Amino acid sequence: IQSILSTPPTDLRKSTLTYDTLGFGEFEDFPETSEPVWILGKEFNALTEKDDILSDVTSRLWFTYRKNFSPIGGTGPTSDTGWGCMLRCGQMILGEALVCRHLGRDWRWVRGQPQRGQYISILNAFLDKKDSYYSLHQIAQMGVGEGKSIGQWYGPNTVAQVLKKLTVFDSWSRLAVHVAMDNTVVMEEIKRLCMPWLDYGGAACAEPPGWIPKHNGCLEGACALAEEETALWKPLVLLIPLRLGLSEINKAYIETLKQCFQLPQSLGVIGGKPNSAHYFIGYVGEELIYLDPHTTQPAVEPCEDSQVPDDTYHCQHPPCRMHICEIDPSVAVGFFCRTEDDFDDWCMRIRKVRYAVFPLRLKRWCALIAFQSGDVTRSETLK
Repeated sequence: IQSILSTPPTDLRKSTLTYDTLGFGEFEDFPETSEPVWILGKEFNALTEKDDILSDVTSRLWFTYRKNFSPIGGTGPTSDTGWGCMLRCGQMILGEALVCRHLGRDWRWVRGQPQRGQYISILNAFLDKKDSYYSLHQIAQMGVGEGKSIGQWYGPNTVAQVLKKLTVFDSWSRLAVHVAMDNTVVMEEIKRLCMPWLDYGGAACAEPPGWIPKHNGCLEGACALAEEETALWKPLVLLIPLRLGLSEINKAYIETLKQCFQLPQSLGVIGGKPNSAHYFIGYVGEELIYLDPHTTQPAVEPCEDSQVPDDTYHCQHPPCRMHICEIDPSVAVGFFCRTEDDFDDWCMRIRKVRYAVFPLRLKRWCALIAFQSGDVTRSETLK
């Protein structure tokens, strides 16, 4: 990934693979293997649950290159082919968070079936137009504040920072987005972010506001969480940028990276390989399963009845796979914690990981879990 940061956009377009001329029949079928298949915290059997695997993959939101949308910033690009793949991957990992937030992890998309209002509202948030919360237009323009000009390629950390800024304006979803820097997650910081009305010691310093989410979509009643739950905890999207090696992934990190896909809070991983960013959603054996944004499709406009033609937002062919050793070492791992209990459960599970990819510092628990030369070490100090 680092090798293409300085590549001119015109050269990058030439080197970036697109599937415009390929038929879905040319994609490799999913392997028949006895090894478990893990997709975003769910385990499948490839021999007996192949249809379930494909249904789960198809139900993930698939954001790809688009063309013929309104110019970004009024005079900018009308297509993101060749430069927007990491932006699209950022959309996919956040889209998965919104699906978990409003529809639940077990929600399934069925082609041609009438969809719920929450789903249509989620899609509207990603349409390629300037007034959609998480559109390519918004991400590209917000990236200017991160030092990225429109049309410049992003890395995982940059897109994570941009998504954090954009979620502030989404009063319907009310997400708390935390980007953990320096390979460290501090529990106290997360709790204060998701429960901002608590004082330093964890006691309520004021009555929580009503905080009934204002729905900015097209239908009423779109919030899937109960009022009581949303008043106590702002659903957390935790993004952790990591460097897992120098020019290639350190093999010591491979098993832990795979274990991240097993956690029920998993949102997947955004990263890729030189010249291509991908959204990794799971693994089978030594292969990562991913959604590829390198397909250029026409921009989509809502219908007169506010419905969104959604066939092109779901990958309806077998998912792509690549050997885990091929992944670029620069990634961002994502997790979604709908409740405080989910976050506490995530902390407990991470502490049990044999080889920790990143240190987890929990001030309230007086525990420190750090990766040092392949070993997990614990300390009773706070700092």
